[in-house]
Amino acid sequence: MTSFKLSFDYRCPFAKNIHLHVITALRAGADFDVTFVPWTLSQGYRAEGDPDVWADPAHDADLLSLAVGVSIRDQQPDKFLDAHEALFRARHERAIRLINLDEIDGVLRPLGLDMDEIRSDVASRRPHAVIGQSYEEFSKFEAFGVPTFVVGDDATFVRYMTTPGDNAMDSVKIIDSLLTLMAHEPELNEFKHTRLPL
Repeated sequence: MTSFKLSFDYRCPFAKNIHLHVITALRAGADFDVTFVPWTLSQGYRAEGDPDVWADPAHDADLLSLAVGVSIRDQQPDKFLDAHEALFRARHERAIRLINLDEIDGVLRPLGLDMDEIRSDVASRRPHAVIGQSYEEFSKFEAFGVPTFVVGDDATFVRYMTTPGDNAMDSVKIIDSLLTLMAHEPELNEFKHTRLPL
């Protein structure tokens, strides 16, 4: 079994692409042990001297979907993959901003989630503390964006351009090949096509 951590922020389209591949691979039976880790893009854009965004209610709308994701991951884990996919698709395929609980409720309630439990957990700010702890954990890897994989003691940012196709095994191969590169080719520091695929 291959173990890794993978950061997410529902606002990032590249996080959506790679997370949908991971979700597809897991559903296809891939032997991956994945820890999904919240990481907020907002922290890097706060003004110098301002409080951390997870401790600042002025940023609650920006962090709301992330806090909801953390709540589901921790308290309703059997529903997490479905909710994780639904939140990414809602943001990037349905243009739902996910900045208030009514919007999020409309996305998640059809999946059978306990929205009252989510609302209570988010109101307690426990998920915000988790976001802060996760951000600090990834800081030791000098993480600068999502999605970032952590395999062993090494972190790798990946920008993958497409979502899964009809064959779920393609997603398994994609994630497996990325993990193999990360684990066995640490000397490969940057690998980037000079132009987008035609």
